[in-house]
Amino acid sequence: MLDTVHSSHISPVFVGRSAELTALDEALSRADAGEPRALFVGGEAGVGKTRLMQEFLGRAVAGGAVVALGGCVETGADALPYHPVSTALRSLRRQLGAELDAAVAGQEGELARLLPELGEMDRGRPETEGRARLFELTARLLEHLATDRTLVLALEDLHWADRSTRELLSYLLRALTHSRLLIVATYRADDLHRRHPLRPALAEYERLRTVTRLELPRFERAEVRRQLAAIRGEAPPEQVLDQVFERSEGNAFFVEELACSILEGSPGGISDSLRDLLLVRVEALPDEVQRVVRIAAEGGSEVEFRLLATVTRLAEDELIETLRTAVGAAVLQPSQEGESFRFRHALMREAVAGDLLPSERSRLSRRYAEALEADPTLVRSEERAGRLAGYWFGARDPARALPAVIAAAAAARGRHAFAEQHQLLERALELWDDVPEELRRETMRQGIENGLSPAIYPDMPGDFVDLLAAISVAARLASERERALALGKRALRELEGDPLRAAWFWMERYQLVRDLSRSDGWDEISQAQTLVKGLPPSVVHAEVLTYAAHWYAVHQPAPSALETAEQAVELCRITGADITGLAAQHILAWLTIHSGDVEAGLERARAVCAQDLEPGNANVLLRGYGNLATALHGLGRYAEAVETAERGSGLADQHGLPNTASYIDANLAESLIHLGRWADADEVVERALGRRGVSVRMRALIAERRAELALARGAYDEARRRMDEAGGSTTGPYPEPQHTLAVGRMAIALASADGRILDVRSLLERAVGEAIPFGHHRYGWPLLYEAAAAEARARGLAVADLGREAAVERIRKAMEDQPVFAPLWAAQALMIEAELLTAEGRDATAHWTKAVAATEQLEAPLLLATARLRLAEALITQRGTESRQTAGDLLRQAEAVARELGAAPLETEITTLAGRARIPLRQANGETAPPPAPAAALGLTERERGVLRLVAAGRSNRQIAEELFISPKTASVHVSNILAKLGASGRGEAAAIAHRLGAFEE
Repeated sequence: MLDTVHSSHISPVFVGRSAELTALDEALSRADAGEPRALFVGGEAGVGKTRLMQEFLGRAVAGGAVVALGGCVETGADALPYHPVSTALRSLRRQLGAELDAAVAGQEGELARLLPELGEMDRGRPETEGRARLFELTARLLEHLATDRTLVLALEDLHWADRSTRELLSYLLRALTHSRLLIVATYRADDLHRRHPLRPALAEYERLRTVTRLELPRFERAEVRRQLAAIRGEAPPEQVLDQVFERSEGNAFFVEELACSILEGSPGGISDSLRDLLLVRVEALPDEVQRVVRIAAEGGSEVEFRLLATVTRLAEDELIETLRTAVGAAVLQPSQEGESFRFRHALMREAVAGDLLPSERSRLSRRYAEALEADPTLVRSEERAGRLAGYWFGARDPARALPAVIAAAAAARGRHAFAEQHQLLERALELWDDVPEELRRETMRQGIENGLSPAIYPDMPGDFVDLLAAISVAARLASERERALALGKRALRELEGDPLRAAWFWMERYQLVRDLSRSDGWDEISQAQTLVKGLPPSVVHAEVLTYAAHWYAVHQPAPSALETAEQAVELCRITGADITGLAAQHILAWLTIHSGDVEAGLERARAVCAQDLEPGNANVLLRGYGNLATALHGLGRYAEAVETAERGSGLADQHGLPNTASYIDANLAESLIHLGRWADADEVVERALGRRGVSVRMRALIAERRAELALARGAYDEARRRMDEAGGSTTGPYPEPQHTLAVGRMAIALASADGRILDVRSLLERAVGEAIPFGHHRYGWPLLYEAAAAEARARGLAVADLGREAAVERIRKAMEDQPVFAPLWAAQALMIEAELLTAEGRDATAHWTKAVAATEQLEAPLLLATARLRLAEALITQRGTESRQTAGDLLRQAEAVARELGAAPLETEITTLAGRARIPLRQANGETAPPPAPAAALGLTERERGVLRLVAAGRSNRQIAEELFISPKTASVHVSNILAKLGASGRGEAAAIAHRLGAFEE
């Protein structure tokens, strides 16, 4: 429609911009080569961003690329989330048809949030995991479509973009690393005031290596000359050029308008302001055309032909002719599809709309709203609710605006546009007091029924508190947690005598304070429990008990927690809270396992994971796979844990939940490490890190796995670096024992490796406190073993003597209440006691014999090799030559495992012990290769070994000099060389290394 109408006001020749076109062409070439790129083109309004985009996109299409263009809307963006992306995807569907439909097959329900033409949206994914899945599936779709062709995604006017669009764009920029995709976006640089949300976003984008930012300058005088010549059809007189260049200052749009004014003989000469200049040109149009232009200005960034016909009340042919005049005058232009119209430049629309009287604007907004209510098909389905809300709000009719705004907020939630839902609900809050009470209640009830927010209970009153509840949830999901907390406080003041809804707000507060790291949430959840106590069964009651059971499971899984979990499961069943019920069953399964009824707990967890995945339950079920794998790992059933985690990770990937997949992979890597499959663990860790959308907390957990691998391999510097990467992200100010105990174990192992026995004791005291929390034995046993092994290795160090007895007693006391019903824990308990006996200088042979027998029944090669080494050491130390053969067999078995795994510290200990005992480890070229003597294995000269012996005895440099008849300076040089060769940070660490390797034992 009107696609053949041309305007003489626009230069038919593209002027200048050679550097910018070169940059765009270069980015396109790199995208062609499979390197996705993104360019952000900024510049003031009217400088020529759109014309540059048009020129470039035309060249891209000519080169074989597929182009998808989407523009952000000037007004009401909060009511139209993802608008530019939806427009671009719609363009792709028109161009690619069946290919795009095939690419989204199986995921139509999710991607329909962006492109409603794909079918009905999936329900039941209202939380942030659903939004993460939407973003991931969008990235996968673009990646797929850009596999065999170059795809250009062009987004105009990003300064008007809604927050959800900005966040989706941010995800895409990080996600798309291997495809033929080019993203080009424009924005008004002069609109980016200090607090504009696009400013920090652009700064963030620029840090990515694939992103380039261009600033489009104004035209120079020579370029203005060329532009005027193209418009006029001849070179401009110097006087005209001077006048236009001075007035326009090189702004391309202003140049066109000035040229038009001169060519058409603007009455009154050239206006002093661009706004007046634009209005003069509109006022030169026939009256009926002016009327249509003014109506169009109030309709939005783009107005559909049928909607405009309804509001203008013109017949179709009459409206077409009117629009033809406006298009010919370069005031309006048709869309790509030809079914809607927009102003040729946003500055033109701003000038026309700004010239309307307030009463005119509200009257026109009412006419648009009434037209849309009478015929909802006048606009696209995904825009209907948002447009209607904007029109009624503009009409200044609160009674009509509130229902429309609430409906738009519900629609935004359904599309996972939580920030836009939050803004719309804040607008509803502004309108609330100006709307009759009965209408408010009816509106809220209808909104909740349509998915505005979770229903606290079936017969909702629809009052002010219900509105606060909806805003609070939206604010939390939009990461506006401080606002959500404030709303919750306000609601609780209103809820005297309404314990059920008060309990619901305390649950919201529980989530918020934990997210903000202000509390572990116990005060909030206990308050909610108090409020629901004695009330009839309800969904809220079921959720409160489920939250409480989870808190107990994480912090204090005492026997009473089992009862809470059982009550939660039963309440979920009675009230039909199916999704919450799945979470409650997982918690009950976990607590059942740790109460000692292992098989019953595992069976319950497996039964939950075996249920069919649906849009509403996918995240709960998939995280259940991770929990089940963790439970199996804790019991020492590593092979089954690997099988469970691999299935869960694959399903999470398949369903577009990368963060969940990486969480499960972190558990998978842990089990692979204990199975001795370290290369496989490396691959899984890399896979987990390589996914898109992996959270900071998950990256910290993966860093812990890498630290564990580095520790086992003896790469201590790397282990420390990985622990630093993890930082406090998995612990935080209100840590959970499952994290503090795991981190504490590795910190103790590193301190022990450095010979810092006093630090080992401090770390143990910090991690364990009075006792290991009940129910966390799977983390407690390994930690206690590291501490006990450190005490045994430190025997012989003078610094370790003082406080050893208390340290050993602390470890034994911590063992007292720890259960041993899992074979792994029983084996670890035997190993700990054996290490403590060694630390005390007592014969641990019997305990190590039992420990080896116990670990031989497990799936833990490194643990078994360690136990065999220790038994061999005990036999050599306590039994002498009579057990030499047995000790040799044990050492050879242990050495073979350590060598195959690449466990350098363990292999070094084995080699050193074998050398000290003169036990050959393996044959080489048919002959026995005796291991080097322990002292020689350190790589020190004879003199340095003598100095090290005295350092280990606690001598100062002066005392060493006196005893060896050398100068203190020479002694100092020897000590420095020794520290360098051993990689030790100080004298104490050097002595610890020597003692650990048995360098001075004959």
